[in-house]
Amino acid sequence: MHAIRTEGLTKHYSVGFWRSRPYVALDHLSLEVAQGEIFGFLGPNGAGKTTTLKLLMQLIFPTSGQAWILDRPAGDVEMRRRIGYLPENPSFYDNVSAEELLAYFAALFGYRGAERAKRVAVLLDEVGLGAERRLQLRKYSKGMIQRVGLAQALINDPDVVFLDEPMSGLDPIGRREVRDIILRLRDRGATVFFSSHILADAESICSRVGIVAGGKLVAAGTLADMVPFHIKGWDLIVSGVSADTRAALAARGATATLISEGRYHVVLPPELSSAEAVALVRATGGELVSINPVRDTLEDFFLAQVQQSARRTFD
Repeated sequence: MHAIRTEGLTKHYSVGFWRSRPYVALDHLSLEVAQGEIFGFLGPNGAGKTTTLKLLMQLIFPTSGQAWILDRPAGDVEMRRRIGYLPENPSFYDNVSAEELLAYFAALFGYRGAERAKRVAVLLDEVGLGAERRLQLRKYSKGMIQRVGLAQALINDPDVVFLDEPMSGLDPIGRREVRDIILRLRDRGATVFFSSHILADAESICSRVGIVAGGKLVAAGTLADMVPFHIKGWDLIVSGVSADTRAALAARGATATLISEGRYHVVLPPELSSAEAVALVRATGGELVSINPVRDTLEDFFLAQVQQSARRTFD
């Protein structure tokens, strides 16, 4: 059973005042997301990510095509009790507290009394809201509202969670916490479908990704399938390196950039092995601080796909 499936999902808008013309926001999107995986839906701003999520949530309706969630049509009412959704810019009644808001949503899903209070407290702890949970939402920052939005998306313990730009407005600590929450959801068997233009987030947690540009799905698959990840060289941080050593490294095609007094960032070409460079550094009294392989990244692949899509559009 697929958690999410679309076939030819398309959305046109009419734009223009006097002579309206169709604008294609999403163009025949067909994809499948298996149960229990984290699927990253990636693309630049205006690519069609939010349109896709709104179609799946039935906030808007397709011009053509179909979508299924948990093997039921996207509009099925019973299925909706099993999903959670965080919109890109969540907006709530701002004269209530986070506790009051979540208690309201929990009641809609049948939680009552002590069970409801416990569910609210557990989720607010999970998203990192402490004593401020009793403040009115009008006093919250954007990042705090984002945390409340994530909590409401999880209030019914959903089987499938849809997150639209879940890291938006969060500081580095908040982003790490959200990544941990997503991984815990996967570990208990839930499916997570999230859109983002922050590629590092997708690269660190996704089972598979799809890249959309200009309303079209231009690539989909596992990161290993999409990006070869072959080693293109080595990054070294070294200290105590003499001028002679830097000259020897330069003769072998390496570059050394001064970071601070006595410390250099060295980039090795692929034909020079890390072992050779490390031996050369140590033979002249230098010290290796760190070493990392240089590989293709999801960002490299993403940019290449978006650029190819743009060229096809204008050709």
